[in-house]
Amino acid sequence: MTTGYGGDHIDFRGGTFHAPVTGKVVHQHGPAPTALNSLPPRPVEFTGRTGELAALLDALRSAAPGGAPRPEAVLVAAVSGLGGIGKTALAVRAACEACEKGWFPGGTLFIDLHGYNDDPVTAGQALDAFLRALGVAPEHIPSGTDQRAALYRSCLDARAEARGPVLVVADNASSPAQVRPLLPGGTGHRLLVTSRDRLPQLGARLIPLGELPPQDAYDLLDRALTVADPGDTRAAGEPEAAKRLAALCGHLPLALQIVAALLVMDRGKPLEELAAELTRSHSLLDELDDGERSVRAAFDLSYRRLAPEQARLLRLVALAPGPGIGGEAVAAVAGTSTPPLRMLDALARAHLVERGSGRDRWRMHDLVRAFGASVVDGDAGLREEGDDARERLLAYYLRFTTDAHARLSWLPGAPEPECFADRAGALAWLDGERPGLVAAVGWGERDRFASAAVSLAERLAAYLDWRRFFDDWLVVGWAACRAADRLGSPVVEGAAWGNFGVALRQTGMVQEAIDAHHLSRELFVEAGDRERESMAWGGLGLALQAAGRVEEAIEAHTRACDLHRQAGDRRQEAMAWNNLGVTLQDAGRVEEAIEAHTRACDLYRQVGDRHLEATAWGNLGTALQSTGRLEEQIQAFARALEVFREFEDWYRSGAALYNMGGAYEAAGRPAQAHTCWLLAGDLFARAGATAEAANARGLAAAIGPDD
Repeated sequence: MTTGYGGDHIDFRGGTFHAPVTGKVVHQHGPAPTALNSLPPRPVEFTGRTGELAALLDALRSAAPGGAPRPEAVLVAAVSGLGGIGKTALAVRAACEACEKGWFPGGTLFIDLHGYNDDPVTAGQALDAFLRALGVAPEHIPSGTDQRAALYRSCLDARAEARGPVLVVADNASSPAQVRPLLPGGTGHRLLVTSRDRLPQLGARLIPLGELPPQDAYDLLDRALTVADPGDTRAAGEPEAAKRLAALCGHLPLALQIVAALLVMDRGKPLEELAAELTRSHSLLDELDDGERSVRAAFDLSYRRLAPEQARLLRLVALAPGPGIGGEAVAAVAGTSTPPLRMLDALARAHLVERGSGRDRWRMHDLVRAFGASVVDGDAGLREEGDDARERLLAYYLRFTTDAHARLSWLPGAPEPECFADRAGALAWLDGERPGLVAAVGWGERDRFASAAVSLAERLAAYLDWRRFFDDWLVVGWAACRAADRLGSPVVEGAAWGNFGVALRQTGMVQEAIDAHHLSRELFVEAGDRERESMAWGGLGLALQAAGRVEEAIEAHTRACDLHRQAGDRRQEAMAWNNLGVTLQDAGRVEEAIEAHTRACDLYRQVGDRHLEATAWGNLGTALQSTGRLEEQIQAFARALEVFREFEDWYRSGAALYNMGGAYEAAGRPAQAHTCWLLAGDLFARAGATAEAANARGLAAAIGPDD
């Protein structure tokens, strides 16, 4: 018989043995402890995300409101988005709320998979952690991932039977392979995953996160400050500065939290001061670093996981100007014959680019753009690659803008533009690419791009005038003047100053417009270019007229008429007669004005320029107002309106209807006047001319439909 004595020894005295014997005491332990309430603390700075939170809770809810199982319930919910967008905060907030509602009485499992670090947590390691949390003793955990996954599901089923469903949260996953073994069984458990990549392969409810709306971003900044110090009212006291800071952060939660930390560390700093510092900074990403968190580091984790060709595309798209870019423009920067859709889709899955306003358009978060550009700037070889991409994009922009301009001003008998079959297509392309086109002209500050930038600005002028994008025109015009100065050509520089002068006049900067046109004319005289000199006289005449210097304007327009007639340029001569007619009206010389506009109409008809002919008809109608020839006046406005509508020139269509309404009222036909003013209001509104729209509608309301 054996007896134990003290410690872990066995007393074999008195026993009879016929072979060697080894004795071992087996200690009896209680069950291994469980760790099934492992969620991080509820994020106190969480704001907004109302729609996404509701969608996520709906995915997590395992029972219908009446308590019955939901047949359409999903096993997995995947929150995806850019690094720093707030995925973990949303997931933890949703998990906390779901547990508070009693949906997961079996508890919660949480793990950070560190999917984008150099040493990510493997599925096997995650299962080992979960099994330990479920109370499995270490010596009973299998070595193989498949065996661990089977035991994990069995443990969850046992937990569900004893206590209820379990919520499993896998944060920061980088691939389906890292997550798939963590899928629970079908007994009411849910798996909530966060990732910088979309994970459609999991059959999950996909909940993508974008940047915060402006108000939510402001609220997050304010909340972060007041959490640190309830008496910190800087955001409430400087709401505009707070909104500027939020915009500089691209409404990215991580960046906002870093900015809040910087403000907390310097409680005497006004928000406006920090906003000014960030605005002046040459490297915004370097400023968005509080010593522990960094926007640059967050983006770098995603960038380093990209395939080389994907990383190259990210860098080059980041150089494209403007908030969005079309597929053909992406092909231009990438140097490919067609848009690289597979690579774009890969970047989109990683939330480094997003689909834009149309299926063939793409956009990039401002801070991702800054990151990509900084990668290029930090390497000499990449800088050369970037400049080659800019050159290709400028060439693409110039080719398509030239064809769009040709289509918009196309006259019968002229060659057909290659890129656009109709006006609608040309306008749609220009409207879509406008922010990028405007910004690309600014590249002309470098000698390498100056010539293309000046040409691009020249092709954009008519479109920007047509669409009444006068602020953009000012930006383009001034950038073109600076770029033209680099080229050392008086003709090129004179043309740039002439276009800039028109933009200045259209925005009410009359004296500056006069100065610009004087400089333009002097440069053409220096170059001996009489044809362009005559055009400069015309621009100067319009600026002088806008300044109220009518007699000087008449002299300038007369000089332009004479020079164009001598050169045999009937189209430019027609324009000069039209401008002269308007100035003669201002001088009260009505019959001369009518004659000038009539000559302009005839010349435009001869050269087939229907749009400018319509402008001359509209001016002729205005000149006829004081003559009492009302039917001729109405007919002139009607002819102008017909063409302006055909050309989708909504502002001038509205102006023609507005003037026609006045003619009908003078003719004692109030019903027709009311209709014209109502329609004019709609067209002015469509053109973005809100003041003119309100005025037209006011006249319509005053006269009434039945007067």
